[in-house]
Amino acid sequence: MIYVIATIEIVEGRREAFVKAFLANVPNVLAEQGCIEYQPTTDLATEIKAQPAVRDSVVTIVEKWESLDALNAHLVAPHMISYRETVKDLVKGASLQILEPAASYQ
Repeated sequence: MIYVIATIEIVEGRREAFVKAFLANVPNVLAEQGCIEYQPTTDLATEIKAQPAVRDSVVTIVEKWESLDALNAHLVAPHMISYRETVKDLVKGASLQILEPAASYQ
């Protein structure tokens, strides 16, 4: 299993439009072979000192996939190509962090 944290920097004032377009594509992604979880999140303001300031122009996508092969297939799926075209004017930049569970310690 792998995890993906996708940090999407949104054009100022366009976060709601981005989330709407993203949510319209979620059923397509959840139907993909190997997709376990796929969800947009936004920063939550708290009083926890270790937390950095809230980022109003960022949407963080939390994903869980059965394998790297499933993720690679997702990245080139026709609905993802169409989705990226739909949101291209809403997105300033994006980065992915691909993670795997840490080895068990005994």
